[in-house]
Amino acid sequence: MRHEMVSTLRPLLAAEASAEAHATGMEPSDLEQAVWLRLLERLEADRPLADPQEWLRRAVRLEARRGRRAARLELPYRGDPADDTRPGPEQQALLAARRRALHAAVRRLPGRCPRLMAALLSPQDLTYREIAGELGISQGSLGPERSKCLGCLRRLLAAEVAALEPRG
Repeated sequence: MRHEMVSTLRPLLAAEASAEAHATGMEPSDLEQAVWLRLLERLEADRPLADPQEWLRRAVRLEARRGRRAARLELPYRGDPADDTRPGPEQQALLAARRRALHAAVRRLPGRCPRLMAALLSPQDLTYREIAGELGISQGSLGPERSKCLGCLRRLLAAEVAALEPRG
């Protein structure tokens, strides 16, 4: 009985869905699938159809209205999902770990180097004049002091990296 009803309703549903789908922006097959699902739910609940053809026409129009309503309420995605120019969560975590390791190494430097390197790494992007004023040294001695501190930092980080690498 159900198989016969499905067989007789299939051409009508295809025609109705094709006619309504264009106005909704839906694919006719999506509209058909929604109506078949609605019919299956109704038959599973043992709610018989007095006039299957009329029910089908109403169901197609109801699903078409739902499709139009959904299309009106949906907002387009403004970003590019394939945009890989920004770092993802994994890259952000790795960058944060590197930043923490660098700042920890800077704190272990000797003399004025921790303050100088912290000023150079500052997100405020200080000028040499501002850094020299903050540290109380001449602007001319800032370059050589920076070179000395970078050398110390390089040696410190090289020793840490060498100690972490497996030997074999």
